Amino acid sequence: MREKIKSWVVTVIFSLTLICFAFVNIVSPDLEFSKSERRKLKAFPKVTIKSVLSGDWFDEFEKYTLDQFVLRDFFRGVKAWSRYHLFFQKDNNKIYIANGNINKMEYPLDEKSVIRGAEKLNKIKEKYFKDKNVFVAVIPDKNYFFAPLNGSLSFDYEKMEQLIKENIKDISYIDLFDAMDKDMFYLTDIHWDQEKIIPVADLILKTLGREEKASDFTYEKQKLYPFYGSYYGQAAIKTKPDTLTYLTHAYLDRATVYDYETKEYTDIYRPELFEGYDPYDEFLSGARTILTIENPSNTSGKELIIFRDSFGSSIAPLLLCGYSKITLVDIRYIPYELLGDRLDFSKDIDVLFLYNTMVFNNSAMLR
Repeated sequence: MREKIKSWVVTVIFSLTLICFAFVNIVSPDLEFSKSERRKLKAFPKVTIKSVLSGDWFDEFEKYTLDQFVLRDFFRGVKAWSRYHLFFQKDNNKIYIANGNINKMEYPLDEKSVIRGAEKLNKIKEKYFKDKNVFVAVIPDKNYFFAPLNGSLSFDYEKMEQLIKENIKDISYIDLFDAMDKDMFYLTDIHWDQEKIIPVADLILKTLGREEKASDFTYEKQKLYPFYGSYYGQAAIKTKPDTLTYLTHAYLDRATVYDYETKEYTDIYRPELFEGYDPYDEFLSGARTILTIENPSNTSGKELIIFRDSFGSSIAPLLLCGYSKITLVDIRYIPYELLGDRLDFSKDIDVLFLYNTMVFNNSAMLR
């Protein structure tokens, strides 16, 4: 009798738990964005006869329920902790931790994508910069340094470099792989730490033929804490946050930034954006189609155009010492064919394509 009562109680508790979870999920408002994962969450899929008959609606509904499940972050944390500490798995959804540094496996190498990326650079050079000094620098992602420490999969980086070098035409290659190390990256984020990459800026300036060095200046360090990078939320476990450091100097304070999207002038650093969805937007306002930075402290008249991804936001201020003007272009958001209507390419300019390895491996994003 006692066993029956025990079974009945367990069944009732389990049933009530399921009912409560179902009820809370139904009445809870849907969230549009996951701050921890830095991504939009699935909305309730539109019901159409076609989507129902094809089964697509049910697939989308499943994704929607997984995204909007109540206490989702808690259960993500339980799953991650179990994989790392209970089952001793090396990764959780391709996220792994090596020497306290959170990383994401990027694999395999898409050779066709790398070639298409190199060919895209050739098209841009041919259209706008036939008689200009054009360079490309590839930023290794964190896997290059940390995957061997964790026994994780990663790109064949030598092959990637080889493909880029073989397929670019009249574009000089700047090797950043040997100039960087694992300590240049944040623990919880994909990006490099500005205060650590001054040697990288010096190398780029020297290769571009500039006499100025970023290391010649004494910068004042400004710190923002805590910095939870993009990988922190994806890891779904508690780790030590970073401190985001940005470097200020009188010449940077005098510089002016023009945003072609908002048609407004702004500052190089935007600490007020640190509390937003992506704290890294503190550097040059984050993702922007076209920005120009005027440096009145440099009277050479020399200009630099950087075709960049988000990594360019933090190194551009360090390169500014060598130029009167730097223009940053992000062709992930604007087709390169439209640039001629917005920018003047006839002046004395250097051109730098600065992309991390993941962009080349997913070069379809380059428009």
